[in-house]
Formats: sequence, C-alpha cells, structure tokens
Amino acid sequence: MRRRPAAPWDLLVVGGGTAGLVGAHTAATLGARVALVERDRTGGDCLWTGCVPSKALLAAASAAADARAAARLGVDVGDVRVDFARVRAHVQAAIRTLQPEDSPEALEAAGVTVLAGEAVLTGSDRARVGDREVRFRAALLATGAAPLLPPVPGLAAAGPLTSDTVWDLEELPGRVVVLGGGPIGCELGQALARLGAEVALVEAADRLLPEEDADAAATVTAALCHDGVRVCTGAAAERVSPGALHLADGTRLPFDRLLVAVGRQARTDGLGCAVAGVDLRDDGTVAVDATLRTSNPRVWAAGDVTGPPFFTHTAGMHGSVAAGNAVLGLARRADPVVPRVTYTSPELAAVGTRPDEARAAGLTVRRVPHTRLDRAVAEGVTDGSTTLVLDRRRRVVGATVVGPRAGETLAELTLAVRRGLRARDLAGTTHAYPTYDDAVVDAALDDLRARLAAPVPAALLRAVVRLRRWTDRGAR
Repeated sequence: MRRRPAAPWDLLVVGGGTAGLVGAHTAATLGARVALVERDRTGGDCLWTGCVPSKALLAAASAAADARAAARLGVDVGDVRVDFARVRAHVQAAIRTLQPEDSPEALEAAGVTVLAGEAVLTGSDRARVGDREVRFRAALLATGAAPLLPPVPGLAAAGPLTSDTVWDLEELPGRVVVLGGGPIGCELGQALARLGAEVALVEAADRLLPEEDADAAATVTAALCHDGVRVCTGAAAERVSPGALHLADGTRLPFDRLLVAVGRQARTDGLGCAVAGVDLRDDGTVAVDATLRTSNPRVWAAGDVTGPPFFTHTAGMHGSVAAGNAVLGLARRADPVVPRVTYTSPELAAVGTRPDEARAAGLTVRRVPHTRLDRAVAEGVTDGSTTLVLDRRRRVVGATVVGPRAGETLAELTLAVRRGLRARDLAGTTHAYPTYDDAVVDAALDDLRARLAAPVPAALLRAVVRLRRWTDRGAR
C-alpha cells in the first residue's frame, strides 16, 4: 500500500530569529498549520549576539561610567574596579532569563511544529529539511543576516571579532581597534572603553554615524572621546599586519583584538532561492514588494534577509505582516515609518526626515537644546537636544533626540510621524513634568510661538485683544 504524502503546511517558516518567531506565532494564532525550521538555536541574533547581550554589556559599562562621574553630584565612590568575569556572567544571565520565551518548547506550546535542520528550497512549493521533503502552501523566509568582513588584506589572518563573536571574550583586551563607526561600532566601542579597554574607533566616512544627523552624531562623538575612545575618521582601512591596523592616511593603530562592525550580509547562500523562483538583489538580499511577497507568489520574506534597516523591531513587524498576508491572502503593506536608536551614552534616536536633510529641503526645523530642559539641568546631563522636522502643513515628518533614554522619547514622535500629527497636537497634549519628553512640547511650542509672531497672525491677535478690551468697557 502506497504511503500517502503528508499534507502541505499552511506556512513553512525558515529561520527562528525575531522575524521567524513572530511570523510563526502570528500564523498559529490565526489558525494556520505552521512549521518552523531552525538549523542552530531559536532566538536568533537578537537573543544570542545582538540586542540582549549588547544592552546587558552597555548596562555594566554605564554603571562604571556613572560611578566615575558621581563626584559631579557630590557623591564620592573611590576607585572603580571592573570584574570582567562578573560582567560576562551578567550578560549570560540576561540571555538565560529571556531564552525560554523564544525556545522550541514555547513555540510548540503555541501550536508551531519545530523542525531542526537546514531548509533548502527544492521547488516553488516544497523544501528539504535534512533528508525529509516538506510541502507548503506558503513559506516565509526569515534567515537573517551575518556580520560582513570587508576584503582588507591581512584581516582574516588577524582573527577579527564581530558582533557575533565578541561575546566569546573571557578577558577584557587591553587594546581594541573597532573597524566601523556605525551604531554597532559606536555602542561596543564605548562600552569596552568604559569597562577599561583602550579603544580606537575607525570610520572611513568623514564622521561617525554617517546615516544620522550631523549635529546629533557630533554630540555622540564628543561623548565617546570623553570616555577615552580615539576616533579616527576619513581614512579607510588599508591593511592589517600582526597586531596593527593600517589606515590609508598612514595611521598605524596597534591592537590586542580587532573588532569588525562594518555591516551585515543576508544569509541566502544555499537556501535554494533560484530553484524556487525567488529573486535576489545584487547584494544577495531577497527582493520583496511592499507586502513582503517575493517573485514566487507562494513565498514571503521578512527581517534582515530582505536588507536594511537591520533592526529587531523591523523584523518583528515584518514577520507579523508577512505571515498574515501569507495565510489569510491579505495585502497589508509593511509600515514605512521605522524608528532607529543608537544605544550609546547619550542615546541617539531618530525617525523620518533628518534635520540636516530637512534644512536643505526648505522644511522647518525646531531644535531644543537640553540646557533648556529642567530634568536635564537637575540631573546635570545637558549635552543633548530634541529636534522636530515639520512640513509646510506643520505636520511632524521627522525627529531626532540625543540624550538619556532617547529611545523612549522617540515612541511618541514615531506615532506622530506615522499618523501625520501636527506640532499643535504635541503642544496641546499634557506631558508629565519633569521628564526628558518636555523637550518635545517645548519644540512644538517654539513652532507655535514663531507662527503667531509672524506679521499677519500677530496683527490679527492684537486686533482681537483690542476688541475684547472695547467689549469689556462697553459691558461696564
């Protein structure tokens, strides 16, 4: 008797990182029959090598820096000593605490079947997992991305660390050179410096964080320099010799360990995209439309495998949208408004149009330096600012915040950009006092005051006030 082939999965999810986890949970909640394939461990980069360990490391580094700076508030703590083994233990404890939420057991409890192994697409509606062939009605590719190593002569032989492998360090290196001045390079570079390493941070562009507003990036750069980081910009890495990185301008930077943070590359090698009719872009990322559908109408993709921005929150949102579209036949579009946060100290948080771009385009920019912010003055942390970008209808189309917990302030501003709120909407909303969010209100009020001070509105207001005076005298 011939064995009947197994029924196809309603959704086959390839990859157990954030996009895959959210996509699988979403589809299972909608009643779909879901299988998730993971070749290594569920949780992905965010849990094991990204968000969770990096923020745990940053917390330890921040504690050390705060202790050293406590004297400015009249608190003397003496010498600050860092026990790197205990710092590592804190990082691992954070991972262990959160791991159960992303575990295969949690997925199975939610109704998702977990298949261990590597999935290879073998047709438009089928894949092979190990020696097992599986069929699907729809598939979600969520294989993520890996750190990119640039083709610098001598780099590979130097055994460079990446954001994936830096967590394997058992001792804090004495000298660290960080290649790449984007968010990851700045975060890890500052953290290692605060923990006691001698750090040099290299960026080929003419400034750190080149994708962010220049003034905001300058504030972060000043903070890194204050923490002892040597910042080298405007010169590319030319070669690596034993124990040293050589730049194109002749600078030689000695190191005990070299950390590379120059970007990420989508994990699509060996996935079988060509066989399945899934088109890739020139950079190897999966090409998707606004609904996250690929060139194969049965296949969607979400998260880092589709290209930048490489954010966990983007991956999660994409996973939910793609899964819903795949199993329900919807055509929801991925949200184009993507907030971004660099978790340095101070944090740099931004959404929408950058202030420097806005000025060039003739848009209105309202900036409030945190020297005007009561909470910042009370805490003695005034090196920051909050900036709103407004279009000609006074709608918020961008925002950049530099300061403590800037990422939290950004949530309100992201909603404002997404919903087309105006400056008056922010100014008319009661905010708790004193908080760093007060700067949002102050920036909005600055815009309202400027508009009311213009000749025509000012004349009308004066006329109304005079009329009120005349009316009041007549009433008496």
